[in-house]
Amino acid sequence: GYGQTVRYRGAGASRAAALGAVAALVRSATGLSVASPHTGAMRYDEEHPKIPAAAITVEDADWMRRMAALGREVTVHLEMEAEMFEDVESFNVIAEIPGRELPQEIVAMGGHYDSWDVGQGVHDDGAACIAAWQALRVIQQLGLQPRRTLRVVLWTNEENGLRGGRAYRDALSDEEVANHVAAIEMDGGAERPVGFGFGVVGVDLEAEEPDAEYEAAFASLEQIGRLLGAIDASEIRRGGGGADIGPLMRSGVPGLGLRTVGEHYFDWHHTHGDTLDKVDIENFRRAMALLGVTGYVLADMPERLMPVRLIPADE
Repeated sequence: GYGQTVRYRGAGASRAAALGAVAALVRSATGLSVASPHTGAMRYDEEHPKIPAAAITVEDADWMRRMAALGREVTVHLEMEAEMFEDVESFNVIAEIPGRELPQEIVAMGGHYDSWDVGQGVHDDGAACIAAWQALRVIQQLGLQPRRTLRVVLWTNEENGLRGGRAYRDALSDEEVANHVAAIEMDGGAERPVGFGFGVVGVDLEAEEPDAEYEAAFASLEQIGRLLGAIDASEIRRGGGGADIGPLMRSGVPGLGLRTVGEHYFDWHHTHGDTLDKVDIENFRRAMALLGVTGYVLADMPERLMPVRLIPADE
């Protein structure tokens, strides 16, 4: 239920302010009690007062609910030290194996290396960065050089601004965007992977007449997925992508989002519980395999996955 409940954190303060509230306390958007506030982004509506807003633990929220149900008055003393600082320069980290025949054509894959202050940011999203990086290292150590360039990007500033993903896109000309064969992102934790979701902006998956180019690309991805059947990670679903690759996808680049079983990610996500001990090494190695195999094959296929339907920035 994260997608349905996180809206209370994102818009709750302004919705409450519109009703006269002087502050907002939001139950942490996580399904597991770990006695840790669940942090994350929120946005103010400029039409309403900017009141203080804070996440509280599941335990505290449940206690307040019980007290209210018993008719007891709950008094809260709220002190906050949060403030906005001036922007400072940060950087994406990029490593690549240049293509042997078509180095100008690129398959980009990776995750984001920033996280919230709580926890260690392992599942969100440090493990993905290391999985992509190590996948590239394995390909290098095997002496393999794909037909196209295989690039790993560790994006910065996904969590509170997406500046890394936007800067990556903005640094490219339209021609360079069109030379991106695919963008792959892992940003759903390092639980057991099951495959990828495949999305292309502008393709209506509900249309009565299927998009022929998308369907042909989907069939190719299913063939690649079969290479990962031995680790039960061959499933390709329609629809997918990621935040960091979103700017590329909105420009027309096909996007793939690594999918996992998703059993515990939101138990730890954005909390003190997002630590290294939550990573199962075998699941991590499976993620490396998905990124390495899929990235390499997409970069080495004789034909591109599908043409990039370039979408101008002003659209």
